[in-house]
Amino acid sequence: MGPVVVLLTVLQWAGRGLPSPVRPICDPRVLDRFIMEARDTETALRGCKAGCGVTGTFVVPLTNVDFVVWETKDTEQQALEVQSGMSLFGQALGAVRESVSRVAVQILIDNNKSNIHSLGQVLRSLHIQDLPLPPAPAVGDLVTRKVSSLSELLHVHTNFLRGKVRLLLTNAPACQQNST
Repeated sequence: MGPVVVLLTVLQWAGRGLPSPVRPICDPRVLDRFIMEARDTETALRGCKAGCGVTGTFVVPLTNVDFVVWETKDTEQQALEVQSGMSLFGQALGAVRESVSRVAVQILIDNNKSNIHSLGQVLRSLHIQDLPLPPAPAVGDLVTRKVSSLSELLHVHTNFLRGKVRLLLTNAPACQQNST
């Protein structure tokens, strides 16, 4: 069962207004599934060079987290950082999708783009609203960097999910209410 099916099942459950002992959307297994699929795509396409047709560079968010700085940010600032990063990955994967000719690669990229969209739905379900994104950051600023290969793009994407996205979802106020 893919993460989209899991997400739809969770949203249907929540939509019925049924009480749940644990908020399923806060269940870390949902994000773990997204991470696993991103990692599987990264592994599957690691050696993809000639058949992928990917050229150019892509702007991606930095994945390193200074926990002291992260914890001083409020949820809205953290959400903006995550949403900006997901937007950059969506743009990069869209560009990759347009440039590859192999159907198998297109399917993997489409799945990752769909997962980015689903993560946006997860954030909204936790009352983390879509925030207006700032203008695209300049390359070389303190929040982004350039990558020039598909494997590097996918590696950074996996690390972003494991780092900043996990931190945001783990500490979301809606999920914290369940731990008290």
